[in-house]
Amino acid sequence: METKNIMIVGVGGQGSLLASKLLGHLLLSQGYDVKVSEVHGMSQRGGSVVTYVRYGDSVASPIIDQGEADYIVSFELLEAARHLPWLRKDGVIVTNTQQIDPMPVITGAAVYPDHLVDKMKASGARVDALDCLKIANEAGSAKAVNIVLLGRLSHYFELPREAWMRSLEANVPPKFLEMNRKAFVLGCEQ
Repeated sequence: METKNIMIVGVGGQGSLLASKLLGHLLLSQGYDVKVSEVHGMSQRGGSVVTYVRYGDSVASPIIDQGEADYIVSFELLEAARHLPWLRKDGVIVTNTQQIDPMPVITGAAVYPDHLVDKMKASGARVDALDCLKIANEAGSAKAVNIVLLGRLSHYFELPREAWMRSLEANVPPKFLEMNRKAFVLGCEQ
């Protein structure tokens, strides 16, 4: 199988590490060679964070170059737009529509761009955008945005839902498991 590339982008503290760990576990359990990068960015300071997940028959490196991402999973709208150059021409962006102001916007040095979903679509990108924060709250916690996004991402994979659930069970503490299962299912149903 040709190597496939997933970029996970967001802001520090949104759960991108857990999302990449779950994807890595899931894909390994399905027999793929998997490489997951370390987090790049200012994760502890609310800055931009990028994680790479690459999988296939044989994966040599965890790094994804511009124009190579089959999927970009974005926890925040501006991060999706910022990483658009990494998307393949036939790739898909699965993004939360939540907007988190970066420091230049907070300080008044910049303005958060309007109509980002429309702009990304106008560039030719396939954009799957949904309000994951609202859905996560329905599941029981705003912290489940990452799991909602994975539920939505699962639409693009021919993997059984049971395999996704087993990865949740292996990586989520038992006291949060039921809420995360609900978040995943709600993400799937969108």
